[in-house]
Amino acid sequence: MSIWGKIIGGTAGFALGGPLGAILGAAAGHVVDKFKNSARGPQAGGHDPRQIAFATGVIVLAAKMAKADGHVSRDEIDTFKRVFHIPPGEEKNVGRIFDMARKSSDGFEIYARQMATMFRGERAILEGVLEALYQIAMADGKLHPAEQDYLKKVAHIFGFADVDFDRVHHAFTASNGPDPYEQLGLTRDASDDDLKSAHRKLSRENHPDTLMAKGMPPEFIEQANDKMARINAAWDQIRKERGIK
Repeated sequence: MSIWGKIIGGTAGFALGGPLGAILGAAAGHVVDKFKNSARGPQAGGHDPRQIAFATGVIVLAAKMAKADGHVSRDEIDTFKRVFHIPPGEEKNVGRIFDMARKSSDGFEIYARQMATMFRGERAILEGVLEALYQIAMADGKLHPAEQDYLKKVAHIFGFADVDFDRVHHAFTASNGPDPYEQLGLTRDASDDDLKSAHRKLSRENHPDTLMAKGMPPEFIEQANDKMARINAAWDQIRKERGIK
């Protein structure tokens, strides 16, 4: 069963807990009165709480982003379904969670904080969530100022500094393509050895197999592959510029 089929299951909310678990429980027609103190506890019903949290978090935060700019475009919906491999049979369930989150009076902060807590220390995973939201926001070819402001607030809750947010932002919005040095987290005065080390580190941390082992659902593999492609393209460009063998 795909992650989209799992997250609407009656036990998924209990396995996850917190505000994300509450919205899953409500979407499944259940009332979750008491949440577990730890979202890192044992799996329930064969579900992986971290994968459930990742997928649900993207849905909920995307819904809150749509609420921030007051509009959900058809391009954004189609991109969401295509990039994250939502099968036709699960569209209704995913839409139910999206609509509940969009209409809820709860602020986005509580959901972002739960994800920041669950994936504390896993910067590549949290950056994956942020990039998923960017893909949705940029589906219509432009980024609304309210969306950018929203995404920056989410990034700060995740623990990212402005320089980290700018790296993600430019990866999706730079008209001439992102700066290769910025994508490796360094500046143009960095040494060849430092650049090599940065590329190796990022390649290891962002490899799709590594990300999935840490909580990214397989349905997001296309996004993970895109991230690796950007890292490798940045390194290839730098190598050509500097003549690095």
